[in-house]
Amino acid sequence: MHSIHQNLSTPLSSSASSLLGQNKFIDIRTQSVSVQGKNSEIVVKCIASPEKIAYKTQVSRNENFAKLQAGYLFPEIARRRGAHMLMYPDAQVISLGIGDTTEPIPEVITAAMAERSHALSTVKGYSGYGAEQGEKPLRAAVASTFYSDLGIEEDDIFVSDGAKSDISRLQVLFGSKVTMAVQDPSYPAYVDSSVILGQTGQFQKDVEKYGKIEYMKCTPENDFFPDLSAVSRTDIIFFCSPNNPTGSAASREQLIRLVQFAKDNGSILVYDSAYAMYVSENKPRSIFEIPGAKEVAIEVSSFSKYAGFTGVRLGWTVVPKELLYSDGFPVAKDFNRIVCTAFNGASNIAQAGGLACLSPEGIKAMQDVVGFYKENTRIIMDTFHSLGFKVYGGINAPYVWVHFPGQSSWEVFSEILEKTHVVTTPGSGFGPGGEGFIRVSAFGNRNNVLEACRRFKQLYK
Repeated sequence: MHSIHQNLSTPLSSSASSLLGQNKFIDIRTQSVSVQGKNSEIVVKCIASPEKIAYKTQVSRNENFAKLQAGYLFPEIARRRGAHMLMYPDAQVISLGIGDTTEPIPEVITAAMAERSHALSTVKGYSGYGAEQGEKPLRAAVASTFYSDLGIEEDDIFVSDGAKSDISRLQVLFGSKVTMAVQDPSYPAYVDSSVILGQTGQFQKDVEKYGKIEYMKCTPENDFFPDLSAVSRTDIIFFCSPNNPTGSAASREQLIRLVQFAKDNGSILVYDSAYAMYVSENKPRSIFEIPGAKEVAIEVSSFSKYAGFTGVRLGWTVVPKELLYSDGFPVAKDFNRIVCTAFNGASNIAQAGGLACLSPEGIKAMQDVVGFYKENTRIIMDTFHSLGFKVYGGINAPYVWVHFPGQSSWEVFSEILEKTHVVTTPGSGFGPGGEGFIRVSAFGNRNNVLEACRRFKQLYK
């Protein structure tokens, strides 16, 4: 019978694992193993390789990041989509979840970008750094196209790389000591940026809300407009119309009340109008259509959903001269400082495309793009209506808000993905007020939208 004898040159101890928490090499250990055969003994020496523990700095992590729950909504959806595709590699997965445009940028716009791009290869046409606030012709065109007769001038316009970026720049402007209110449900960037800046308390799991944020509930019962009499006073109010995700658009009367509410409370209203061109009904497209708004409001907007610029990246923010802090200092001057410090201006090629967007031909081309997606929206709405669902939004926005009463949004999302291979967005990802809903995006090519609707009918018939 063979016998095995083990001898350790350095005894093992239970404290060896304590080295895992230190920035040093683990001890190298030598182990001898003797194997006794009939006529000979073989001794094998095994030397363990050194295991290095990662070096750590002495810089503490920003504690606000630890407050954030899971990942940002849309990367999480992309992760789940990717996992689903690995499980079903042969499935034709259709994405109606993340609001990413799919139709080609109109040629009148890309031609202008190509011309500007080519000019950069010439001595005469080359340009380097531009004005951080944006090129003067584009600022003037934005003012005259979207704010004609509203008292907004070109120097109130700050051209940027998109509304999402400007939301974070505005949060830096406001700082960590302000209080804020958001629609519930709302675009996640408002809340997440507020958490990162340190404006909030901890996440309260029992109510699915962060402390120190005022959640303004927007439901079918209140026509997706908050009961302002029940809303506490905050420094900053984020408000999106047409709304992402519900697709609802505030009426003139509602926005008059909102502006007056901001005035009565001495608040600043950040108005997100990124979907204004989708408004079909007689509803405001800009907060500055409301008298007195210039004294309390900032407006952020974007070319992304009008011209297919989700990848090109171009938007703008309006900060009127009339908007003042409590000490009388102009908000625009501080925002200008933020822009000049943290941003070198939007791409000159993208700005050439933006200027082309606002030419007569470009405006017509953008209207055609918007019209295409609005037809997609109608198809999706008709499908869910025919299946007996309560459906909201869609008329003034490229999003359809579908109610699944008594069900978990993430469970509905998972069921639809599993059984139809269609990606949607769970309503609870936009806030606790979105629980029981899913958002279906109209951004997709027509054949995919039709196929997705066919699959919905198969699932819910």
